[in-house]
Amino acid sequence: MIVVTGATGNVGRPLVDALVAAGEVVTAVARRISAQDVPPGVEHQQADLLEPESLKPALDGAEALFLLAPDEFVAAGGNLGDVLETVQAAGVRRVVLLSSQGVATGRHPSALEDVVRRSGLEWTLLRPGGFHSNTLMWAEAVRSRRSIAAPFGDVALPTIDPTDIAEVAAAAMRQDGHSGNAYVLTGPTPISPRQQAMVIADALGEPVRFTEQTREEARTQLLQFMPEPVAEATLDILGRPKAVEQQLSLDVERILGRPPRTFAEWTARNIATFK
Repeated sequence: MIVVTGATGNVGRPLVDALVAAGEVVTAVARRISAQDVPPGVEHQQADLLEPESLKPALDGAEALFLLAPDEFVAAGGNLGDVLETVQAAGVRRVVLLSSQGVATGRHPSALEDVVRRSGLEWTLLRPGGFHSNTLMWAEAVRSRRSIAAPFGDVALPTIDPTDIAEVAAAAMRQDGHSGNAYVLTGPTPISPRQQAMVIADALGEPVRFTEQTREEARTQLLQFMPEPVAEATLDILGRPKAVEQQLSLDVERILGRPPRTFAEWTARNIATFK
């Protein structure tokens, strides 16, 4: 059995779907979750990593765990070591951590990865860059005004489809040969915010106006849903990426046997959100 934390999120939801499609028994875990959030027949449990004991019912009989420690967990002083002690005590042998490319490039601290590496479990680290789905923050403005505002309009980064991250996670939990590896996950080509706006406009069949924000305008917006250090690091990546952050990784293709999905493919699947 495989346990997926963060099961209602951009990666967790398609991961549950991928595991179920592969015939795995899955327990979906989130702080707030109901039967409507999971495929028919999938067990679901409410649990909070800040209270590791709350995970125990979900871990009963589990062999592998997908671990998402959100920014709120870190900001609240969560102890991942306590979480992994609970995981080990339950007999889980394999953990896949959703980390960040920023750890590899020195933008983000490595504390969570370090705890996982020292845990004694079989571990795999996933280090994606930006998500295609980050553009969902534009959806309301596109629906109501056919407009998009974003900083650094012509800086291109190889964003990735969260479903590709999910499928890599599924492979790492289901297959041998991934233990001890850290995978950098990117999309197939760099794309700028202005180009993303054009892709959305093409999918809608209507013009969408793009306005370039200042860094301060973007910072104010990001601080509504992320801690200040994360917001600052995010803006540094978006505005002044290191060369390595603009490079394409072949890890998705090596693991899945196909290229990662383009932003246009992600947009086509999600265009109803922007209409």
